[in-house]
Amino acid sequence: MATINWVLDQSHSEIRFKVKHLMISSIAGKFTDFKGTVETQDAEFATAKVNFSAEINSISSNNEQRDNHLKDSDSLMRLPTRN
Repeated sequence: MATINWVLDQSHSEIRFKVKHLMISSIAGKFTDFKGTVETQDAEFATAKVNFSAEINSISSNNEQRDNHLKDSDSLMRLPTRN
């Protein structure tokens, strides 16, 4: 079987998140700089190998103060990229 490699196209993809805050409200946001690949042995994804990373400094929750806190805190483990 031939290996098929897929690459996330940032112009046609988005990475969004939504988390509960104090069980009262939700905070939504996104990462604008990310990479992803998928390797399969056929057109099915049952045995796929997925690799993904997001640049922490590209986080955006539409609140600059919160974004800066997330970038500087233990919330995102102080790593520039998370896999």
